[in-house]
Amino acid sequence: MIPPIASNFVAGESPGAALSHVEDLNRQGVGAILNLLGEHYHERPAADEDADAYVSLVEDLAARDLDACVSVKPSQIGLGVSDTAFEENLARIVDAAECFVWIDMEDHETTDVTLDAFERHAVETDGNVGLCVQANLKRTPDDLERLASLPGKIRLVKGAYDEPKSIAHTKKARVDEAYRDCLEFMFREFDDGVAVGSHDPKMIDYAAELHAEYGTDYEVQMLMGVREEAQVELAADGVEVNQYIPYGSKWFQYFYRRVRERKENALFALRAVLS
Repeated sequence: MIPPIASNFVAGESPGAALSHVEDLNRQGVGAILNLLGEHYHERPAADEDADAYVSLVEDLAARDLDACVSVKPSQIGLGVSDTAFEENLARIVDAAECFVWIDMEDHETTDVTLDAFERHAVETDGNVGLCVQANLKRTPDDLERLASLPGKIRLVKGAYDEPKSIAHTKKARVDEAYRDCLEFMFREFDDGVAVGSHDPKMIDYAAELHAEYGTDYEVQMLMGVREEAQVELAADGVEVNQYIPYGSKWFQYFYRRVRERKENALFALRAVLS
C-alpha cells in the first residue's frame, strides 16, 4: 500500500486507482498522461509483462470517455534486452492504442534508437505518437532539425540524467538558455504542436509569448504532485495542461527520486510527516 506522503506523487498501485485519479483531474480541466512505473529491465519476460499491461491500459482508456493518454519508457519495454524486443513491444502498444502514445527519452546511450522508433511510428500512425527530447544534451538542436518535418508532438524537458560534460550542458543557467533556444525553434518550425515539459514559471510564460508570436499550438506538461494548483489555474486560463501520472507497484524508487531532486518536494514531504 502506498503511504499518504507518496500518494501525492503516485496515483496508486493499480490501473483502477490511476484511472480514478484521471477522472478527478479531468473534472478540473486537466488532461492525463499515464505511466506505469518500471524501467531498466534486462530480461525479456519483465519487459513483455509491462508491455502487456500497457496494451490492457490503452484498451481500458478506449472504453472510457477520459482525456488521457500513455507514456512509455524504452528500457521498460525491452531496450535493455535488445533493440528488437523494444521495437516489438512498442509496436504492440502503438497498434493497440486509440489514444496518443508518448515515448519517454532516457540517458544519451538510448537516444538514437529512440529517435528511430519515434520516426517510424510517427509516419505510420500519421502523428499519433510523441517523443520527449532533453534540452541539456548538446545534440538536441540537431535532433529537432530532424524532427521538425515529422508528424507527431515533441515534449521538451530540461533533462534529468547525469550526463557527461562532453555531451551535455551541466550548469543550470546554460541548460535554461538551451531550453529557451530549443523552445523558440520548436514554436517557429513545428506544425503539430509543442509540449512544454516544465514546472518553471519563466519557461511557461515564455511559451505563452512564443504562442502569441507564432500561433503554434502548445500544451504544458507537469508531474503529479508538483505545482498542482498552477496546473489547474493554467487550464482555467485556457492553456492545455496535461499531468504526467505515475502508478504501479514500483513506486518507492520514483517517490524517493522526486523528493531528492527538488527542495520544494522534500519540504512538502517533511510537512506531511510532521502533521
